[in-house]
Amino acid sequence: MCGTPSGTKAPGWASHWTRWSKPLLPLPKGWSKARSSKPLANKPRLSKGPSPVLTAVASVPKTKRTAPSRLPPVPSSTMNRSVTAWPAAGIFFPLRPLLGLDSHAYSKAALAKIIAAGGELKSFQAAARMLDRLADIPVSARHVNRLVDLVGLEMRHDRDVRVEDHVHHRRAAPPAAPEACAVLIDGGRVMTRTPRQDKGTGVFDHAWREDKVACLHVLEGPTFEFDPHPQPPRCFPDRSHVDRITREIHGLPALPETPAAAEVAPPDATNTEKISGCGVDTAMSQEKAATTQAASWSGRSEKEDEWPPSRKERTCVATMLPSAGFAKVVAQEAYARGFYQAKRKAFLGDGLAYNWTIKEGWFEDFTAITDFIHPLTYLYELALLLAGGGEEGWVLYARWLTWSWQGKVADVLGEMRQWRDKLGPVGCEEKLAESDVREVLRRTLGYIENNESRMDYPTYRRQGLPVTTAHVESLIKEINYRVKGTEKFWNNPKGAEAILQVRAALLSDDLRLDRHLQQRKGSPYRYSRVPRNGKPPRNAPAKKTK
Repeated sequence: MCGTPSGTKAPGWASHWTRWSKPLLPLPKGWSKARSSKPLANKPRLSKGPSPVLTAVASVPKTKRTAPSRLPPVPSSTMNRSVTAWPAAGIFFPLRPLLGLDSHAYSKAALAKIIAAGGELKSFQAAARMLDRLADIPVSARHVNRLVDLVGLEMRHDRDVRVEDHVHHRRAAPPAAPEACAVLIDGGRVMTRTPRQDKGTGVFDHAWREDKVACLHVLEGPTFEFDPHPQPPRCFPDRSHVDRITREIHGLPALPETPAAAEVAPPDATNTEKISGCGVDTAMSQEKAATTQAASWSGRSEKEDEWPPSRKERTCVATMLPSAGFAKVVAQEAYARGFYQAKRKAFLGDGLAYNWTIKEGWFEDFTAITDFIHPLTYLYELALLLAGGGEEGWVLYARWLTWSWQGKVADVLGEMRQWRDKLGPVGCEEKLAESDVREVLRRTLGYIENNESRMDYPTYRRQGLPVTTAHVESLIKEINYRVKGTEKFWNNPKGAEAILQVRAALLSDDLRLDRHLQQRKGSPYRYSRVPRNGKPPRNAPAKKTK
């Protein structure tokens, strides 16, 4: 008979109790009802059953120590960290993936903030300060550096796997193709160093290395029956603007003075005859002079607001790989976005030979377009040297500018060849300075001749395609904001590659970094999905067999 609860003493009732004759819950299979004379609290369980897990009482033998041991600790024979038990303190290891924690105990949201700060701000020190101040995440600059390197190298590994699958035709079906797209490539510079473990920390073997950069644009814009922009844009007759971009691209000092753009009238027949008297054939037709004079850069056509096409989405690629590896990376990114099935697709470069090697090897059916700004800077430098600066040099540049914009590259080449014949040939043993007018003429003439077939700009504009690589030039400046600076060196190649992957992902519109952080596993000892030498990793789980 069961008594009343403890603390209840009703009159006429005796306070006694009896043991239950049956257990409250049915015992698991294999458990015994045997009694024990020992106190219940000292028993780990009722009896020894078939459970494979041993208790602390049964598994740890009792040892009697009389004095502290003076023997040195025995080194562990376990070398594989994946089979070494973690300390009992902290969160137990199997819970980390479920809680979204990595080996550093950061949640995915906190890790995303750390990586974004390390990739966006000028330095890791600034990133650590802003994380502490704005996100309440106290972390050192060195730790931010380690995390950015970790995530950047993970992204590099994932990229290499995708590229390898693409090259060996292990490809998924591409998405829906855009109406128009463009691939723009160029290169920048990064200061690197070689880590020397034997000499400790410091800067060793530092040098400028070229980083390859590409941006892939999904475009939106119509096509045209006629040239939507027959006259050059207003920025190109701006003397200060053209002088600045020429010095940036060619690394030149200030060029000979010319009148300001507002003071220079459009070229006319009189000015054309004056330039012709400097050595070019004076049989310049009045038709060409009238065409040049029409380039007043004053009015706008009705179609100019619809060209160039607008950008809907941008994907950025940056790497320290050589041109052959860089080409594969860009090709895989283009395929993953359906660029090869687009109706209108362009490939733009600055005129260097390796750009067109990439185009012929991986983008054969893309329309090849030489960036208009690069030939423009060559023509500007040559015109000022030929005419001696001043108004005459500006008029000569304005004529070549208009002809190039309107696709009359043959006229530009014909006039430069006349200048070459007038100046005379260069001797076999004669060495010319880089600034010599004959050397500049030879260099400019070779550049225009090599790219003449890719300078049909009126046709490209009618197709609704861009004609400049200004977007990738701007992207390089955005990347340089993070990777270039005073006394800033990146370990070659891992450190530079890691920061380039993170920076390019942050500048892309495809949320690549967020997707990577969401898909990466929390465990630092996650199983590798990539076979090593054709064999699965040692710590990979065995495949289930039916």
